[in-house]
Amino acid sequence: MTGTRVALALLTLVTYLPVLTHGFIRFDDPVYVTSNPWVKAGLTWEGIAWAFTANVASNWHPLTLLSHMLDCELFGLDPLGHHLTSLLLHTASVVLLFEVLRRLTRDQPGDLWRSAAVAGLFAIHPTHVESVAWIAERKDVLSGLFWMLTLLAWTCYVRQPSRLRYAAVALSLTAGLLSKPMVVTLPFVLLLLDVWPLDRKIRVKEKLPLFALAAASCVATVIAQSGAIGRASQFPLRLRLANAVLSYVAYLGKTLLPSRLAVFYPMPTEFPAWKVAGAALLLASLTVLALRAARYVTVGWLWFLGTLVPVIGIVQVGGQAMADRYTYLPAIGLFLIAVWGFPRKAVWVPILLALAIGTRLQLRHWEDSESLFRHAAAVTERNFIAHLHLAQIHADRGERGPALEHFRTTLEIRPGMWQAQASLGNTLRRWGRPDKALPHLRNAVRLRPHDTRLRRALTEAQEDARAMSQ
Repeated sequence: MTGTRVALALLTLVTYLPVLTHGFIRFDDPVYVTSNPWVKAGLTWEGIAWAFTANVASNWHPLTLLSHMLDCELFGLDPLGHHLTSLLLHTASVVLLFEVLRRLTRDQPGDLWRSAAVAGLFAIHPTHVESVAWIAERKDVLSGLFWMLTLLAWTCYVRQPSRLRYAAVALSLTAGLLSKPMVVTLPFVLLLLDVWPLDRKIRVKEKLPLFALAAASCVATVIAQSGAIGRASQFPLRLRLANAVLSYVAYLGKTLLPSRLAVFYPMPTEFPAWKVAGAALLLASLTVLALRAARYVTVGWLWFLGTLVPVIGIVQVGGQAMADRYTYLPAIGLFLIAVWGFPRKAVWVPILLALAIGTRLQLRHWEDSESLFRHAAAVTERNFIAHLHLAQIHADRGERGPALEHFRTTLEIRPGMWQAQASLGNTLRRWGRPDKALPHLRNAVRLRPHDTRLRRALTEAQEDARAMSQ
C-alpha cells in the first residue's frame, strides 16, 4: 500500500511538473495575491485579523487568504513557490482520497486497486488543471484537502465512535468551510456513504451538528456574495434554470471527454428550448436509472448532482455559465461509478495515460495570460472576458492595432461592460488621445456612477482634452 501511495504522488507530481515554470495570471491573481497589500505583506497579526473579516472577490474564506499570506511570507512574489504549494496540496488530497476509499471498502475484496484508480482519475483529470494551475483557485485545492481529511476522520469515527473522533470531523469540516464554502455539501455526502460503501442505515441525527456548521457557512456566504448576486440579477430565473440543466450535462460531458476547456465560459443570452428539454430529459432518465442501479451507482450519481448544487448557477454569482474548477470534488462521484462499473485493471492503465497527456496539453494554456485567453477565445463563442484581457495585454505592450481590435470585439459583445469602457478610455488617454477616451469614460461613469476612481479619470481626461484643444 505504501508503494501505491508513492505511485499516486509521483503520478500527480510528474504530470503537473510544468506548472512550476508558470507565472501569475492577470485574471484574479492580482486580487488574491500580486496586488493585494495585505497578502503581499505576509503573515502579520493585522493581516490575520483582516483575513477573518475580509470579503475578497465576493468570498469569505479566511484560511485561503492565510495560505496566500504564508506563501508570500516564504516565497515573496516568486510564482514558483505559490504553484508548488497548490501542487503539494493537490497531491496530498490524491493520497488521502486513496486512503479514505481503501478504508471505506476494506471489507470488500479486490477493491484496493479500484481505490487507487479513482484517486488516479482525481489526480490527473484535465478538468482539474484549472484548480491546480490557477493560483487564485487555491481555495479549491485547500478545501479539497480538508474535504479528504474530514472523510478520513469520519471513517475513523464510524469504525470506532468517540467524542474526540467526532470533534476531529467537525474541526476538519470547519477548516474546509473556511477555505471554500462549496464544502457545505459534505454532510450530504456522509449520508450517501451510509448507503455505500458503509452499508448501514442512514443516520441523520448523528450528522445534525455538521449540517449546522454547513448552514452557518451558507449564511456567511450569502452575506459575502450579496454584491455579486445582485450584479448577476441581469440573468432572469428562467435563464438561470436553463443554464443549470445544461451545465449538468456539460459537466458530465467534459468529465467523460475533456475537451475545449476554457478559463471562462460566457453566459448566453438565450438557450434553444429543445436543447434545454433534451438535457432535462437526459438528466431525469440518468437519475431514474441510477436510483434503480447498484448502490455505488446511486451514491456516485447523487454525489455528482448534489455537490454541484451550490455552484450550478440557480443563485448566480458572476457572469460565467459554468467553470471547470467546479468539478474538482463533484467528479469523484462519476469516477466511483466508472471504476466500480468497469472492474478490469487493464482498462484503466491506458485511460490514465491518456488523461495524463491531456492534462499536460491543457497545462500549456496556463503558461501565461496571453496563452490562456487566446485559447479561451478560440474554444468558446463571444467570450468578452477573453477579448478584454487580450486587449489589455496588447495595450500594455503598446501594440495598438491588436489592442483596439480586441477592445472593439469586447464592446460589440458587451457594450454595457463598464470595465471594458473604462479600460479602453484609460488606454486611449495613456496613448495621448483624451478626446477619443472621453466617450468611453463617460459610459463607464454612467454605468458605475459611484466609482470615485472612474469619476477622477473622467475629470482628468476632460482636463487633458481641453489642454490639447488650446
